Amino acid sequence: MVSACPALFIAAPASGQGKTTVTAAFARLHARAGRRVRVFKCGPDFLDPQILEIASGAPVYNLDLWMCGEADAARRLGAAADEADLILVEGVMGLYDGAPSGADIARRFRLPILLVIDGSAMAQTFGAVAYGLMHYQPGLPFSGVLANRVGSTGHAQMLRDALPAGLSWYGHLPREPEAALPERHLGLVQAQEIRDLVERLDRLADLLEKNGAAKLPPAVEFQAGPDESIPPRLAGTAIAVARDAAFNFIYPANLDTLRALGAEIAFFSPLADTALPPCDAVWLPGGYPELHAARLAANAGMRAALREHHAAGRPILAECGGMLALFDTLVDAEGAAHRMFGLLPGTVTMQGRLAALGLQTVALPEGGLCGHTFHYSRCETGLAPIVQAQDQKGRPGEPVYRVNRLTASYLHAYFPSNPAAVAGLLSP
Repeated sequence: MVSACPALFIAAPASGQGKTTVTAAFARLHARAGRRVRVFKCGPDFLDPQILEIASGAPVYNLDLWMCGEADAARRLGAAADEADLILVEGVMGLYDGAPSGADIARRFRLPILLVIDGSAMAQTFGAVAYGLMHYQPGLPFSGVLANRVGSTGHAQMLRDALPAGLSWYGHLPREPEAALPERHLGLVQAQEIRDLVERLDRLADLLEKNGAAKLPPAVEFQAGPDESIPPRLAGTAIAVARDAAFNFIYPANLDTLRALGAEIAFFSPLADTALPPCDAVWLPGGYPELHAARLAANAGMRAALREHHAAGRPILAECGGMLALFDTLVDAEGAAHRMFGLLPGTVTMQGRLAALGLQTVALPEGGLCGHTFHYSRCETGLAPIVQAQDQKGRPGEPVYRVNRLTASYLHAYFPSNPAAVAGLLSP
């Protein structure tokens, strides 16, 4: 089945140019006009989608030709085209960065590319950057350019005049500190922490409407892929999923997979709750436990509940931040040591430099899973890993630890890459 829907692929020369800001502005502008907007984020990102979900009013799914796969991307884009008035896809890093890159996704699905370029310190060179991106690889469907962080209307006109032929002007966004999206070490601040987020998004939408192209882009045809049949191997299984300010790096597709497997999901807060909900298994996803270590350390009830669950031989899956909370001790960025839940022996220590970043795959006893790693901590433990992940080039990646039915790693798994393996990890 073929469906047509207006679409844009929002790309940039590099990270930090304002892709998320511009994507959010477009999403908010059209969503508040009553249009159904569906947004996707390229690559393994948790933070940008939180902002974009608020802007669009709908869950934001990830697209990655390696981690998620081409069939997964085709299925999700096709489903979105069936119901949406506008599809926006935010790229990752620079347009051509990575293997596969955002350019590969745009080429595969013929998504018109909107270049976002930070024009704050440029004049005519703005046009040269746009020209270079447009001509670096053949066969890409470029649509136009939007200038970000522009100083004045005169500056915007100078940038517009420098554009090469074949690129439309989508307008500009001025430097606007009141509308900027705050950041920290893993990227943007979580959506729930930005108290005036809706006001910031509305301000961005207002600026785009005033200074940019508010009309819908041309329609793109999407060929929907066949629905994936997932046997309900977790039918009747209750899974407690941690979700609060400390643990919320959760792909919507992972929750969809658990539900397709037949699982019943109950969310809980390791920060606020002193007991687990009735459950057969626990999933502790990633997040920012280091920012809430004192509260976690003080929650003796949750510590006891997790230990009791583990001692009873019930499954626990812990990823990155979720794993950090299960070690004996977490040392935060200020050097303060905090007692954690104590299901894994050892200490994790926050550090100022990036410890690991990239796509990886792991061959677990239950089956292979694709995912990614991104963390600023190091782990010291006497545990021997049961297996080690591999990066895209086959080099050693993150270790996976197992203590009875507890499986823990820095790796964030993409559950749709192997639902059967996920079922094996979480089956009672």
